Amino acid sequence: VQLQASGGGLVQAGGSLRLSCAASGSSFSFNIMAWYRRAPGKQRELVAEISRGGNINYADSVKGRFTISRDNAKNLMYLQMSSLKPEDTAVYYCYAYYVLDFWGQGTQVTVSS
Repeated sequence: VQLQASGGGLVQAGGSLRLSCAASGSSFSFNIMAWYRRAPGKQRELVAEISRGGNINYADSVKGRFTISRDNAKNLMYLQMSSLKPEDTAVYYCYAYYVLDFWGQGTQVTVSS
């Protein structure tokens, strides 16, 4: 199973980006899919997670600004990020769980002030 994250880039504060995560090599639907991020000098943190049934959790820091979604049939996951802040600058990783943990390679998001 491979997870491929895409959609990162450079954006000004207040702007928007949409991240995508595509899973390949699996014939099953993941129990949990999530986005994590690691900012320079900080530990990796959970940004948002979504269960196969659609239950969603967000980090307090992104509530109201980010929206996670998934397409179970296609094993795709998205993160719509709006009202971006410089403190959202990080490498964003997609994660999925089905018996084992699976991680994507990360995509850089840089928000300039």
